[in-house]
Amino acid sequence: MSNSYESSGDADVAIAGARAGADVVRTMYGRRLNRIDKGAGDFATAADVEAEKAILGVIRAARPDDGVRGEEGGQQGAADAVRQWLVDPLCGTLNYAVGTMLVAVNVALRDGAAAVADPFNGEVFFTDGETARVRQDGADDVLLTPTPATRLVDVNLDPPFPSAPGFRAVDLLAHPGFVERFRPRVVSTTLALAWVAAGKRAAYVTDGGDLSTSVHFAAGIAVCRAAGCVVTGIDGTPIGETGRGLVVAADDETHGLLMSMMRSRSEPGAVTSGRCRR
Repeated sequence: MSNSYESSGDADVAIAGARAGADVVRTMYGRRLNRIDKGAGDFATAADVEAEKAILGVIRAARPDDGVRGEEGGQQGAADAVRQWLVDPLCGTLNYAVGTMLVAVNVALRDGAAAVADPFNGEVFFTDGETARVRQDGADDVLLTPTPATRLVDVNLDPPFPSAPGFRAVDLLAHPGFVERFRPRVVSTTLALAWVAAGKRAAYVTDGGDLSTSVHFAAGIAVCRAAGCVVTGIDGTPIGETGRGLVVAADDETHGLLMSMMRSRSEPGAVTSGRCRR
């Protein structure tokens, strides 16, 4: 008995998996869900677990010989398989748990196709490894076009902070050049990466180690690269085994500005306390 995904391309499998996970996330939204403690202040919910099961069902049906590493279930299938899928079934669990609809479902084939679904807006941002597009129910696929026009920069302020004190994201927000040119946003989900590719954000910045194969970031990185975004570590070098953190910018100018701010320290007195600019 054949399945509907057997002859599909990898991008179709990624999209189908992301949509399957998004359906679960959307259906379970608003329910009273117990928190599954994962230590260090992190937790999952039944929605995370069930969404991952739905995604794995799609991948197993379409690509039974591939390995899968999931945020909740860990490694499924051979860890040394040439083809490995990276799955984050619900990025933004804390948002979700408190009734905030800012979450993402991430499905990526390592070094290949990827999809990022927004369960509540109905959008799926995806790449076949060559181009990046967005698909919404009932509408034609649209090519993703990054632009810094919004001047909005998402900065991840969640711990840990492995690069401190050399780099602290909060210091970037206080830099006078940042205040002059950009406006910060903190959505606490890697949906923000897809937004850079789509022109909804000018850039995204986070601390961390090697995020190139992270289940949280792999899909968004793939989409951004295919869209033509500038993608580096926080030190400006290519992400990978020696890279740290992530800076994704809509264009070279925005990336260059952010890097110069991150490499410099704010001048004493440059930030006036007790005042908030919106």
